[in-house]
Amino acid sequence: MTHPNAALRPTQAVVLAGGQGSRLRPYTDDRPKPMVEIPGTGTPIIGHQLAWLAEEGVTDVVVSCGHLAEVLQKWLDSADLPLSVTTVVETEPLGRGGGLKYAAAHLPRPDRPWYATNGDIWTRFSLRDMADFHTERDAVATLALARPRIPWGAVKTDGFGHITDFIEAPPSTSEINAGVYVFSPEFASMLPERGDHERTTFPRLARERKLAGFPIPQGAYWRAIDTAKDLTEAAKELAASGR
Repeated sequence: MTHPNAALRPTQAVVLAGGQGSRLRPYTDDRPKPMVEIPGTGTPIIGHQLAWLAEEGVTDVVVSCGHLAEVLQKWLDSADLPLSVTTVVETEPLGRGGGLKYAAAHLPRPDRPWYATNGDIWTRFSLRDMADFHTERDAVATLALARPRIPWGAVKTDGFGHITDFIEAPPSTSEINAGVYVFSPEFASMLPERGDHERTTFPRLARERKLAGFPIPQGAYWRAIDTAKDLTEAAKELAASGR
């Protein structure tokens, strides 16, 4: 039986791939951050993202490029991709919100909802479930929420101040913006021409109760690739999972 919300699930997405990736040097000296390969896979981060989006029913992707755009465009031209990809390049820095608006203007179906993801996120969870969650809450924008693991060990104490337990890399008690989104068609018109939507559009939608937060299901894989250590950890987790 077809899910009642199936027709409302996005089939188009924006990937924001313009980041400098300065904390990932030397990997990013000659390539943009999304082109950094996950060790042991032979595929750059964006390759994993496009495969995931295709599995989740996306047919058209707009990739917003910036830093070393030509390296990314060359790879996209030569790769055997599971969906149709258009690239756009910001000729001048528009900020995160302006960049998103500029990319969204190139989506093939402006009257339909869309996904967006930051170009340095490596994750696997059901975007279809997230799209249904977005529809059920009548949201204009929905953010995926992650609980990242804290990189330090934590301790538990009892009421008397005795340490009762050590916990290695516990999950955070707070949820963070995981860099994956579902947007309704009208969202693009609410974005600033330049500047940061996280300081303007998102707070406005939150006040109007039109911003939803979808917790990434427990056990689903999520990692932001920010530093060389993240790459090493991702490779280790990949080997352990046998994916």
